[in-house]
Amino acid sequence: MTSTESVVRAKQSLATRVAARAGGAGMRFFLVVVGLLWLTPTAGLLLSSLRDPAEADLTGWWKVFTDPSQLTLDGYDQLLHNEVVTDSLLTTALITIPATALVVLIGALAGYAFACMDFPGRDWWFLLVVGLLVVPVQVALIPVSKLFGEIGIFQTTTGVVLFHTAFGLPFAVFLLHNFFAEIPRELLEAARLDGAGELRLFFRVVLPLAGPAVASLAIFQFLWVWNDMLVALIFADSGDPPITVALQQQARQFSNNLDVLGPGAFISMVVPLAVFFAFQRQFVSGVMAGAVK
Repeated sequence: MTSTESVVRAKQSLATRVAARAGGAGMRFFLVVVGLLWLTPTAGLLLSSLRDPAEADLTGWWKVFTDPSQLTLDGYDQLLHNEVVTDSLLTTALITIPATALVVLIGALAGYAFACMDFPGRDWWFLLVVGLLVVPVQVALIPVSKLFGEIGIFQTTTGVVLFHTAFGLPFAVFLLHNFFAEIPRELLEAARLDGAGELRLFFRVVLPLAGPAVASLAIFQFLWVWNDMLVALIFADSGDPPITVALQQQARQFSNNLDVLGPGAFISMVVPLAVFFAFQRQFVSGVMAGAVK
């Protein structure tokens, strides 16, 4: 190799390193900007909830940076004394937690059965379940309302939980089936040879391995149910509504009730955000599961 070729390769190597570092720095800067833009509405809602309603009617939330004296906790104090909103938070939790737990448990059991057990018509049943993913919620509102009315659970918390569970299961089965299908069959056969039954095999071997996928499913289901308004507006008890319907009722009754709407909307938003950030590692692992297999 001549000295000229060595110099050219050295320059190319240096240029490659500089470009790689610049690209990495540029990507990090871009991601930081996107993250800040994504968090801007949340920050704006938080600052608006801390402002005096009279000031919030006249100026934007960014005025807080030039006049911090606008910040006050009076809105949150009024929110804690508003029984409609506080009771709705409890109702939302009573709907969201069971609906999430049932979807995760039943979806995991069904996904395991479709992926790891042999029974007649397994593939056809799985295709039927996956086909339910294309059924929109709006199509089922009227027939399910009539069914729930006949069995006495229309406009009850139980009815809302069952509706969310039914429509969350097809996606749950599809997601967990794909994850369970990647588990080596040799591992399952070894556990069966050691005398493990199907339930013991599921809870002791398969479910611990599916932790990231289960966490991802739980986050998806929790966010969907917590933020839902359409199903809650139709199937929930109007006298004991979840938080989305309660805030809508407050806005309808008192159009300028910003001292309650601002803090209530922020609390309604911050709960799913806290859940997401608490389980973000499991969420990323679940989404990426199988990508490198």
